[in-house]
Amino acid sequence: MPAIAQARTAAHELIEFIDASPSPWHAVASAEARLLANCFTRIEEGERWQLAAGGRYYAVRGASMIAFVLGSRPLAEAGFRIVGTHTDSPGLRLKPKAALTGDGLARLGVEVYGGPILATFADRDLSLAGRVVLRTAAGQETRLLRFERPLVRLPNLAIHMNREVNEQGLKLNKQTELPLILGMLGEGEDAEAHLRKLLADKVQGEAADLLSWELTVYDVQKGCLWGANEEFIASRQLDNLASSYAALTALIATEQPTATCVAAFFDHEEVGSESASGAGGSFIADVLTRIGSRAELDEEDRRRAMARSFFISADMAHAYNPNFPAAYEPGHKVRVNGGPVIKTNVNQRYTTNAETAARFMGLCEKAGVPYQQYAHRSDLGCGSTIGPMVAAQLGVASVDVGSPMWAMHSARESAGVHDHAYMIAALVAVFGS
Repeated sequence: MPAIAQARTAAHELIEFIDASPSPWHAVASAEARLLANCFTRIEEGERWQLAAGGRYYAVRGASMIAFVLGSRPLAEAGFRIVGTHTDSPGLRLKPKAALTGDGLARLGVEVYGGPILATFADRDLSLAGRVVLRTAAGQETRLLRFERPLVRLPNLAIHMNREVNEQGLKLNKQTELPLILGMLGEGEDAEAHLRKLLADKVQGEAADLLSWELTVYDVQKGCLWGANEEFIASRQLDNLASSYAALTALIATEQPTATCVAAFFDHEEVGSESASGAGGSFIADVLTRIGSRAELDEEDRRRAMARSFFISADMAHAYNPNFPAAYEPGHKVRVNGGPVIKTNVNQRYTTNAETAARFMGLCEKAGVPYQQYAHRSDLGCGSTIGPMVAAQLGVASVDVGSPMWAMHSARESAGVHDHAYMIAALVAVFGS
């Protein structure tokens, strides 16, 4: 295991990153701040790129970001070392006209984003974060918004009115039982006006100038370490900000690599990735093509570079939960704090094959990091990652890996302190290979 002090420091840094990143747009802003503090330069897609040898750069598209460090060896000879993660997490998002007036209360209508465990959002201290677009004298301006205090709530129905809840589980109708309570309304007060003023005041604008928003619901409780020896992490959005921060940390630590190293952070993974900024879009291919153009690669050398590249799809993995043994494949009981997990699925829900698994195993061994292997039960549907679509787009050797965690897609998830440090070390080895 990594030194406990080192692992705890890394875990606290992860918690700080997640606490500052309640929405995908905030996650990109948090990552950007760390890149800028470590000599990376932002480049805009709409401008001509001037890339210097050994340079450290990043580009942003919506709530996605791709950062890279140019390697010292010719691109056609060394290829790329790419780690891909995602910035979004499943949960609840406000509708464009969310405010509901009735029964003396202002409530907010929400849509379900991805596949959250809805019951875990009940009776928690929730708030709103994301981005709003304001009309300005210059046209329109996008501003980040975050309420740090508890602002909304999804109150449970008392057991006296739902006697079977402990036997049948909490089931919530997505249309009628998910609206969040925002506050009380005075006589004749309108929830829409109340909400718009609340949002406009928060971004120092006028309610009449508020044009649109994308706002996510998040749990304001900060992350923490827990367990008898503080060996576990509890936080929201571990899936997949834990992988994102590990990739970010590893890239920042990579100086003067031989191969060109790329860390890609994509939005919309939880809803299929088919968007302009998602992994199913052109962002990654666009960036790699422009890097290749800087290296003056012809079509032959471009294909050589891709053939010599290695792609790591880094998402979280299902740790064995001893309270539910029947949910797991008997030979694949992944342990928290047991090291990175290599995920395999013969139906290509994950990209791993025998050769790429072995390659990642070798890199873990080089880094002094233990590793584990995971396969899903054959009678349960298997989730997927950005791995298959990115690998198919680029035609590169690839492997799906992740840190083990409990309660994936809960409003509050758990993972291992040592696993975060292990993943950083493994990805540093990837970038150095």
